Amino acid sequence: MQYFVTTDALASQATDCLVVAVYQDGEMSPAAAQLDEDTRGAVQRVIDGGDITGKPGQTLFLHHLDGIESPRILLLGIGKKGKTTENDFNTATTAMAQALNESGAQSAVCCLAEIELGSRSGAWKVRQTALNTETALYRYTHTKSENKPIEKPLNTLSFVGEETDTAAFGQAVDQGAAIGRGMNLARELGNLPGNICTPTYLAEQAVSLGERFDSVTTTVLDEAQMEELGMGSLLSVSRGSREPAKLMTMEYKGGGDAKPVVLVGKGLTFDAGGISLKPAPGMDEMKYDMCGSASVFGTIQTVAELGLPINVVGVVPSSENLPDGDANKPGDIVTSMAGKTIEILNTDAEGRLILCDALTYSERFDPDTVIDIATLTGAVIVALGSVTTGLMANNQTLADSLIKAGNDSYDRTWQLPIWDDYQQQLDSNFADMANVGGKEAGSVTAGCFLSRFTEKFNWAHLDIAGTAWNSGKAKGATGRPVPLLVQFLLNKIEAQG
Repeated sequence: MQYFVTTDALASQATDCLVVAVYQDGEMSPAAAQLDEDTRGAVQRVIDGGDITGKPGQTLFLHHLDGIESPRILLLGIGKKGKTTENDFNTATTAMAQALNESGAQSAVCCLAEIELGSRSGAWKVRQTALNTETALYRYTHTKSENKPIEKPLNTLSFVGEETDTAAFGQAVDQGAAIGRGMNLARELGNLPGNICTPTYLAEQAVSLGERFDSVTTTVLDEAQMEELGMGSLLSVSRGSREPAKLMTMEYKGGGDAKPVVLVGKGLTFDAGGISLKPAPGMDEMKYDMCGSASVFGTIQTVAELGLPINVVGVVPSSENLPDGDANKPGDIVTSMAGKTIEILNTDAEGRLILCDALTYSERFDPDTVIDIATLTGAVIVALGSVTTGLMANNQTLADSLIKAGNDSYDRTWQLPIWDDYQQQLDSNFADMANVGGKEAGSVTAGCFLSRFTEKFNWAHLDIAGTAWNSGKAKGATGRPVPLLVQFLLNKIEAQG
């Protein structure tokens, strides 16, 4: 996809389609009203006829109207005037991209920056539209034998603005498209089946990312190297699998000598639960247990594509968790890279076992901040559903920054406590700690476990078990929280001046 910003009058636009909005009360957006005037009332007539009601995501094409150069107008329902929400806007722009892509229109001019959307700026709406366009056009085809391409897909989208908007809209377009492509990379990795997307495959993708971008340096550690480092916790998880574990780092250098932000992504490419075997229904979705690592890949790609002036390191511990004669057993005790011993009471609480060693490994980068991203607990879905990512942190300023970034990007997160009151649930009679803390506060005690390996740096934990993928008819990886992470980095760059 190519994106442009234009200031030309709508009637003279030589494009395959003009996109304007209609509100749910039947009122037209300013651009729609202008086209209605140019076409001698054609837009108003279809509204009066009830052909479009303005419901968010509703689309209606008008063809070959006198008074304009474009052969098509796409009327797009945007919700109630003055009450349009970000969710309405996302629904509408996603529907717009899908409708355009299937219409035969290969180019379009979009007039959605003018929509009333609370305090959101025109640039925000442009960025979100570009992002939603990229994600709307994503199709999973990797393992399908028949992949009939669309004959005339949408390939150019322009945004209408004033002369004073050109620079801001141009930057917004670049950011939105790059974030969308980063989300699509994360979705593709998440959607791949476990027999293809193995730890070795993820390592290959990390190497490939380093080859694509000169600013990214990739390193991959094998099991022998991890053993030398004392990563007994991480390596214990892979013992039940024939696939060897990998630990990969992707170092993006755009910020000179500044300390980096380290992103640690859980990379369980398939999680059967080990000896503590998961129930069979829905177990196929455990290929998504590596979506934390996928979001790190997507974020690193976005940052490198935009050439952001910041240092970022992606750390991905990757393994499978399967039952086997050599797999972890409940009651086993392992020693982490930090030298702390862990009693494994539940082998299905394995994500924290690979993350704790990766967090310790992150110390060597002398980080400014460490953020881990993991599909860690089913309990977070009970608490927050599939709307919001769970957040825990050992530094409130960092937590506040992530909450703000979530609100700024509309990829939101909600903070949960990791008070010392919860730490006692991890007490063990036989080791320094247990890997689970009982039935109560499962997400919180998982965060408490990780916090014991983050005492030397500012750290936040994002539990994305509810937001990383969709189930049911719309099954598939979402690409979250790539927008949140990129926005956090953008905000950090802005704050540093």
